[in-house]
Amino acid sequence: MKLARYGNPGQEKPGILDADGQLRDLSAIVADITADVLTRDGLCRLAAIDPATLPLVPGTPRYGAPVARVGKMLCVGLNYAEHAAETNTPLPEQPVLFMKATSAIVGANDDLMIPRGSVKTDWEVELGIVIGDVARDVSIDEALAHVAGYAVINDVSEREFQLEHGGQWVKGKSCDSFGPIGPWLVTADEIPDPQKLSLWLEVNGHRYQNGNTRTMAFGVAHLVSYISRYMTLLPGDVISSGTPAGVGLGQHPPTYLRAGDVVELGIEGLGRQRQQVVAHPADAVRS
Repeated sequence: MKLARYGNPGQEKPGILDADGQLRDLSAIVADITADVLTRDGLCRLAAIDPATLPLVPGTPRYGAPVARVGKMLCVGLNYAEHAAETNTPLPEQPVLFMKATSAIVGANDDLMIPRGSVKTDWEVELGIVIGDVARDVSIDEALAHVAGYAVINDVSEREFQLEHGGQWVKGKSCDSFGPIGPWLVTADEIPDPQKLSLWLEVNGHRYQNGNTRTMAFGVAHLVSYISRYMTLLPGDVISSGTPAGVGLGQHPPTYLRAGDVVELGIEGLGRQRQQVVAHPADAVRS
């Protein structure tokens, strides 16, 4: 299944894509794509419904993030060897974890806003893992049974905030609009092997990232198991699993986003995103 949330920000409705890729309204079945919908039982109830019996959604609505009220958003750093190399960082022996504030989460095609005063806003295409059933200290063999599905994520990063403002990376990861997710959540049954997915990202039509999840240092099952050792993963939690080589920081010279740029990215079987880069209102006034 492909589950979505559509409509204006803060007013999203639940939806499902039918066999022809048309968006159908799920509002008569569930109020929203929330934690209880993403559990094994919740998804089984949705799978029993024929999407063709549901109302078609007219027009081309905005897609919001496909999960409502995400409890926590965890990110994995340096999870591809070539990306670690381009940042002059050794490949870690254990997964590097950090948090992204949930206030950064937006829809797949919403504007990407440059933070006030930023000169180093960067891109990162990543496979998003959405938790379905509670995962608490689960084994690698058990881990994928706790995954509801997958989605495209752009882990937008401000490198000056991240690397030059002291403390942890979260400051460079959590600005408003820095967490586009979607356009939809693809349930795990449609992705039998999450370690065989190509992923890519372009800026203004130039392809900077072109990788495959098979080259992850730590795969999806390992990540879910590892993280669940340190904290309980709850339905609707999101893990952004790291990015391949080709980020702006790794270019020669480094290349960063500016107002007017267009970022496009996608993952095999999970859809694609498109973001227009806009200036922060304070900087727009000054310019």
